Amino acid sequence: MLALLVLATVALASAHHGGEHFEGEKVFRVNVEDENHINVIRNLASTTQIDFWKPDSVTQIKPHSTVDFRVKAEDIVTVENVLKQNELQHEVLISNLRNVVEAQFDSRVRATGHSYVKYNKWETIEAWTQQVATENPALISRSVIGTTFEGRDIYLLKVGKAGQNKPAIFIDCGFHAREWISPAFCQWFVREAVRTYGSEIQITELLNKLDFYILPVLNIDGYIYTWTKSRFWRKTRSTHAGSSCIGTDPNRNFDAGWCKIGASRNPCDETYCGPAAESEKETKALADFIRNNLSSIKAYLTIHSYSQMLIYPYSYAYKLGENNVELNTLAKAAVKELASLHGTKYTYGPGATTIYPAAGGSDDWAYDQGIRYSFTLELRDTGRYGFALPESQIRATCEETLLAIKYIASYVLEHLY
Repeated sequence: MLALLVLATVALASAHHGGEHFEGEKVFRVNVEDENHINVIRNLASTTQIDFWKPDSVTQIKPHSTVDFRVKAEDIVTVENVLKQNELQHEVLISNLRNVVEAQFDSRVRATGHSYVKYNKWETIEAWTQQVATENPALISRSVIGTTFEGRDIYLLKVGKAGQNKPAIFIDCGFHAREWISPAFCQWFVREAVRTYGSEIQITELLNKLDFYILPVLNIDGYIYTWTKSRFWRKTRSTHAGSSCIGTDPNRNFDAGWCKIGASRNPCDETYCGPAAESEKETKALADFIRNNLSSIKAYLTIHSYSQMLIYPYSYAYKLGENNVELNTLAKAAVKELASLHGTKYTYGPGATTIYPAAGGSDDWAYDQGIRYSFTLELRDTGRYGFALPESQIRATCEETLLAIKYIASYVLEHLY
């Protein structure tokens, strides 16, 4: 019986990924010390199938950093030989990717209905947005701010006690399809708002005096694709004239240093910036909503995963925002607050200097629109894209992230009155 269960689980995982099995694939972490090392990685990327996990592409590798990437089984020997021959220190983070992917889908098979400590497929999240709004009309309302490339509604939850002309904080999740911990946090935030309003002093004050716009999943088409076809899909699912390659990186599609350093003009690349700024329906819907509500939105936070960072403008250029000192002080304090729960350490600072330049980011765009407090929060490194996370780790990540968000929100509120 146990053997049959294992076989059934493996078959289900394979069926939901269009034949992808990940057998024998490895994830490497390589220490890059200088330009010679960068050139070695660049040459490898041009001749083998490498999926960059950190940074997002070979163009963003900096000296004195670590690089994480996934390698197809047939390229393992070549990659290992090149790393050894060029004396690049490295370690294997994951020795067989199939095992961790199957562990995740085994967890998914056991889950029934919506859960705040498991990952939910889009249909479950969509139903949850309606249910949580219906059950909590005094705190939550749901609206549609646009549609995706494939025609799905993009839902936005407004969370807060009813009031006139309230300032707001905008939080979005699910930009990059494979970063499942990001939508999980947006759902967790709403849960905690509902659960603790009226009993927890800080949350109650925040919801009485602020509205929170929560966008649970922006890249819905891509998110669905990670559940049904390709677990490591990153981009949207849009098509482009003259190319058979699919999708755009929505976070490099904003009109903020659009398609400069850190982005690609090749539609086949993971960091493709799109044919024009705001060419993606998802990006345009978000940007239009924020532009139409600039008078009330006082802070913007976008939730990503993997690198354990809290970064702020600018990422598309080595320049500092006019309130850089304030942003740095706030980020430092928020990171300290986050670490107070489980000791998780985050880095912080301007995007371009903290990790690497990345063109077109949403926090830079929001900052350029006049939103003084604009941050990207990359959630803890407990498993790339959240696969195989046990419930305790999903819970811990959401709990500590909430502390950072509450700290930032309280700071914004304090400086409004």
